[in-house]
Amino acid sequence: MSHFKILIIGGGTAGITVAAQLKRKDKSLSIGLIEPSENHYYQPAWTLVGAGTYNFEKTRRKEADYIPKGVEWIKDFATEIQPEKNSVSTKSSGTFTYDFLVVAPGLVMNYDLLPGLKEAMESDYVGSVYTDPEKFWKILQNFKGGNAVYTQANTPIKCGGAPQKIMYLSEHFFRKKGIRKDANVIFATPGTVIFGVKEIAETLTKIIQSRGIYFKPFYAPIKIDGQKKEITFKYIKPDTENLESVIDPKLAEKVTGDHEITIKYDLLHLAPPQQAPEFIRNSSLVYQEGPHKGWLEVDINTLQHMKYPNIFGLGDVVGLPTAKTGAAVRKQAPVVVGNILQLIKRDKLGTKIYEGYSSCPLVTGYGKMVLAEFKYNNVRDSDPLISKFVDTTKEQFSMWLLKKYGLPFMYWNLMLRGKA
Repeated sequence: MSHFKILIIGGGTAGITVAAQLKRKDKSLSIGLIEPSENHYYQPAWTLVGAGTYNFEKTRRKEADYIPKGVEWIKDFATEIQPEKNSVSTKSSGTFTYDFLVVAPGLVMNYDLLPGLKEAMESDYVGSVYTDPEKFWKILQNFKGGNAVYTQANTPIKCGGAPQKIMYLSEHFFRKKGIRKDANVIFATPGTVIFGVKEIAETLTKIIQSRGIYFKPFYAPIKIDGQKKEITFKYIKPDTENLESVIDPKLAEKVTGDHEITIKYDLLHLAPPQQAPEFIRNSSLVYQEGPHKGWLEVDINTLQHMKYPNIFGLGDVVGLPTAKTGAAVRKQAPVVVGNILQLIKRDKLGTKIYEGYSSCPLVTGYGKMVLAEFKYNNVRDSDPLISKFVDTTKEQFSMWLLKKYGLPFMYWNLMLRGKA
């Protein structure tokens, strides 16, 4: 049984960033990293791939090239965490023990949580940039007209802005192709507003109104009929009795049950249901109740586990009241690293805290982007370096360049190297 000072579960954005920063601070640390994947993907660019403006191959690199020097790569699946024994079991490499554990395995897609989704995803009309952006680009090019429906599951999802981004890009693509007049672009979401940050919501509201996009809040998808090309939503706005006043007949919407609305689609994009990996959900490390049920339970500021002080978590797997993004990881990683190093040296937590920072580069069309930056309670929290020169709440070509070229460069060359 191998022992590590620090054991990291996950070799995605969070795991690699933490490992790299730890090694930069102290080369002598014995660090193990459990990650089964051969490849590492820059997923923020998948929205652009789905709109035909980014090469999928450029989003993929070899995982081995980003395992920091001196970190032992355990190329395997974690299957069980036993916090009382300070141990983690793997699928085929045995059990490993640790002094400190960093839990960062990301999340998983679960099609089974939405009846009919698995079958519908096999069709030529339904796709997702979350899972296969190249397929969605083909769907987009083959669309001739009718209802183009964009939605998201009623679960926490990574990059909550992605379902909107691909919708804006699609609408722009329809205009470029000359078929916009034949298309109903529909954004149906379980959310109550277009975006949680007031300043960003104002900009996006103007965009959807000026472009004739149908915004349908309180629409939580509950089933898909791939044969009939229909998606059914539960209308979740409280105290709504008359659904006939909610639906729009020209979109072929129908009331089909108790607070249920069905829409026919000719193109359907959705963010699939998402949850923590099974070995996390089945552990004693997750919230048992509340809005973060099934997600890793950590202190929202220190990212230390609420029950086990030698366990920390970050990235998509943690239950925090903020967005699951790579930008969030960039602010979370130094907090986790600082706290672990202080516990090793002085047996107390460091002074750095995480204030919920996350950001969402909201692509609103080809060559246009709004940069939404915020922290806990949806308070706007702009980087002063950028906001000093550019109003990031408005559509900007400069922000598009940042999204397409600047951020990928920073990701591969700075963030994953522990430099940002």
